[in-house]
Amino acid sequence: MFVRLYLRFPNERYTGFYQMNNPMLLIRDPELMKTLTVKDFDHFTDRRPFIPEDCDPLWNKNLFALKGDKWREMRATLSPAFTSSKMRAMFCLMNECAEQLEYFFQEESKKGQIVRDMKDVFTRYANDVIATCAFGIKCNSLKEPENEFYVMGRKVVNFGNLWKNLKFFALLFMPKISKFVKITMFSKESSEFFKSVVSDNLRIRKEQNIVRPDMINLLMEARKGKLKHDGESQEQDAGFATVQESDIGMKDIKMNMEITDTDITAQALIFFSAGFETVSTLMTFMSYELAVNPDIQKRLQEEIDETRKRCNGKLTYETLATMKYMDMVISETLRKWPSAVAMDRYCVKPYTIPAVKPNESPVHLKIGDIIWLPIVGIHRDPEYYPEPEKFDPDRFNDENKHEIKPFTYNPFGYGPRNCIGSRFALIETKTIFFHLLSKYELEVVQQTRVPLKVDKKKFSLDAEGGVTLGFKIRQ
Repeated sequence: MFVRLYLRFPNERYTGFYQMNNPMLLIRDPELMKTLTVKDFDHFTDRRPFIPEDCDPLWNKNLFALKGDKWREMRATLSPAFTSSKMRAMFCLMNECAEQLEYFFQEESKKGQIVRDMKDVFTRYANDVIATCAFGIKCNSLKEPENEFYVMGRKVVNFGNLWKNLKFFALLFMPKISKFVKITMFSKESSEFFKSVVSDNLRIRKEQNIVRPDMINLLMEARKGKLKHDGESQEQDAGFATVQESDIGMKDIKMNMEITDTDITAQALIFFSAGFETVSTLMTFMSYELAVNPDIQKRLQEEIDETRKRCNGKLTYETLATMKYMDMVISETLRKWPSAVAMDRYCVKPYTIPAVKPNESPVHLKIGDIIWLPIVGIHRDPEYYPEPEKFDPDRFNDENKHEIKPFTYNPFGYGPRNCIGSRFALIETKTIFFHLLSKYELEVVQQTRVPLKVDKKKFSLDAEGGVTLGFKIRQ
């Protein structure tokens, strides 16, 4: 839909559509996107609110939903948790999860050919990574498919059923009624589970003086006022798609509010929700593209083999950063299949978009108006990416990536309100594909749907009928 809306008026800087009776302004022009989301960010600091205040504390207190100064304070507080040095420390936990998955499939391959739903495989890996990196819990969701953490996690992010869709619709379009009947984003069962996990974790760590390189430890440091930026440069060590932190996130801000257990749970939970679904979506589409483009898969495996030799089989954070073709493949997957197909911004101060073309009139935005930034539309625009339906990692090689026009590649969002976890997501993805492709080839099997179609019934980007692939042991 966003591609269609974006392509409707190819010569215009913006267009519009209605969501029920709410007018939405769709921004098409990269320069205008930059102006609205960076230069004039103070007019569009918030995302569209869709859950009434005080209706669901675990939602309203998370970084994604926070507004204004509360958002600025929390962003500055959490930003140091996602720097290169912190990711380097968390990498060992991710790597353990990837090795765990690799070992599981080694055992499975002894029983014969492996054919798997890739979304199921990658959500289980993502679950284990977030369980250990955010909540300090070790899981093996392939070996123990019904472990409590995975089951509760699925309940948090599953928007595929009718009740969840109706609930979301009610929150979005009937907020007053939703508040009256106490509809919440997260179910009571899953909310209580994650609250108890965090509170137990905090208590045990405090009592036993446990220090672990994970999110809960970093938030405990933030609560004490000890978590600060270490002054490191913001090189794109995790890859081309890594977003840079803005001045807002780099500032040392004195928190005007106490960081409570609920605040910590809310941040850990949104980290889980975002990391579970969006990262597994990226991995699923990447596995599909590698299977249907065996020449690209072979070239990536050659780089993996060379890298494995160079590091004597012991993968490190620094080694991952040297893998140029891996980064090109992931960057192209995020171009063609961005997990967030669009982003919105909520006008918090009156704003006028001046006319610059002869056929334009000024657009006067008032408080509460919504603008949409069509990520997938601009990523599929042939003006910026020739043959946009073609999967071509060479768009992001050293020669070509500098030709990509600013603000035409934004898989992790725009401006100061971009995704804080881009570095984490990219490292997590590189780690699993390093381990997976060093032992297996991903191949199209009878159950694989080619060409892939987008599922119109799902809340987020997904493949219709899933992506089923075979694992063939490399010779």
